[in-house]
This record gives sequence, C-alpha cells and structure tokens, in this order.
Amino acid sequence: MSLQAFVDYISLEKNYSAHTVNAYEKDIESFSEFCFQEHEVSDIDTINYSIIRSWVVTLVDEQISNRSINRKIASLKAYYKFLQRIGAIETNPLAKHKALKTSKKIEVPFSEEEMKRALAQISFKDDFEGIRDKLIIDLLYTTGMRRAELIDLKIDKVDLKEKTIKVLGKRNKERIVPLLSSTVNLFKKYLEVRITLEFIFDKQLIFLTKSGNKIYGTLVYRIINGYLSKVSSKLKRSPHILRHTFATHLLNKGADLNSVKELLGHSSLASTQVYTHNSISELKKVHSLSHPRSKD
Repeated sequence: MSLQAFVDYISLEKNYSAHTVNAYEKDIESFSEFCFQEHEVSDIDTINYSIIRSWVVTLVDEQISNRSINRKIASLKAYYKFLQRIGAIETNPLAKHKALKTSKKIEVPFSEEEMKRALAQISFKDDFEGIRDKLIIDLLYTTGMRRAELIDLKIDKVDLKEKTIKVLGKRNKERIVPLLSSTVNLFKKYLEVRITLEFIFDKQLIFLTKSGNKIYGTLVYRIINGYLSKVSSKLKRSPHILRHTFATHLLNKGADLNSVKELLGHSSLASTQVYTHNSISELKKVHSLSHPRSKD
C-alpha cells in the first residue's frame, strides 16, 4: 500500500517522468524481495539500517557498479523520506548513509571542427530519412535538448516565424529555446517531406520513422552514433554528448552560466557547472594570450 502511495506521489505530485517512476519502483521492489528472501522480512517500512547495509554488500558482491548502487539507495531514501512525510515512520533508516565513492565520468565533447564537418561535409540523402537525420543532429547540437525531449516534440510547439521552440523537460517544465536561421530552414525542408509519408499515426509528433510511427530512443542513438563516427574517432558518440557539446561550446564563447542553465532546462546551477570543466582549457588560452604579464 505504501509503495503504491509513493508511486502516486512522485508521478502525480512531483511530476517525475514515467522512466524515473519505473526505476524507483523497480529499485524498491528489488530491495523488498531481498528482505523477504534473505531476512524473512515482509514489511520494508519498518526496518533498520543493518538490513540495508547487507543489501549493499550483496550488490557489491554481485559486481553492481557503485554508481548503480547509489542510484538504488537514492530510490530507497526517497521512499523512506515519503514515509516520514506522511507520518508512517519517525526516522529515515538511511538518514546517515554515505554514498559509495564513484569515479567521475569524463565526457569529451565534440570539437567545433567536428561539428562543422558533421553538418557541412557528411552526405545526407535528400529523402525523408536523410533530411530527418540531419535535422535531429542539428537540433540536438544547436538547442542542447535531451533525447527524450526531442522524441516528444510537438508541431504546435514550434514557431518558425519567431524562431523558437517550446521544449517540455523534466517534471513537465516547459522552456522556450531559440532556433538558428539555418535550423529553421532545415525544419521547413523536413516538414515538406514529412507530409509525403503515406501513414502518420500521430500528426502532432514532429519526428517519425519512415513508417509514420513515433521515433524511438535507440534509433536516435543510432543516428547520432552512425553519422558522427564519420567525422570523429571518439568512442562515445551519443545524443547526450551533443547536449554536452552544446553547453561546452557556448561556455567557451563566453556565454553566461545562468543563460546556459536556462537553455538546458536545469533546475539548479550545480547541474550546469559539470559542463564548465571543458571550458577551463579555453579560458587558460585566453588568459595566457591576453594578460599583460603572460609573457613575463
């Protein structure tokens, strides 16, 4: 009963995405199963930290990554915080838990030269899929939107005259992102070929497969990875790296951190600051070239 109430709370009141809600629910169910099988505990609402610690040890023994374990514990922590909120428990058994150490993931953005080559030198077919693929790459790079946001884009949210697009982000927060003139022109070209599809199952969705269905995450990944492999030798070529590239290139050109935060749809500056480490090298170059004492 408590789990369903928690799921309703994070989905209806907190507006978490369906993906996040599903992940939280699975983590809690996994812990509940462990408690029953290993400790014969059927009610996880009133347990002590020692059982949680034994679950963590089991996960480590199963060679689950520290990052994944921390995510599972975060789900549990949110669940017990909710139980406190509704008065079901007095103390959170995870209140003093310390997250496992994780190594920082180094995500190397594409260079400006790589992106120029991707959009100017790659030969995209002049058909529905070719034009669509080029727009997807262009849009992810010039707006910094997330893959899920791109997949769910609606036609009535695009204003080509005003050169803006409304993006529905996490927790159903909508933001307005400007479009470059070159992106607008590519948009117009895509919409012209889009209406030639024989079947369109949802006329409001912008990005479709050639059979007229909603585009899906793995296809977007394959598009980015496939085309960018032609201009870059980087091992990681994903939609998120394009978002990372967008933020890094703006910061390298002197964009204000708060402005980048708004464009990315982040709720706090802390989330945006992870992109600043790549711009430090550019700042060092500017500092070295511009400061009066740099030649001393």
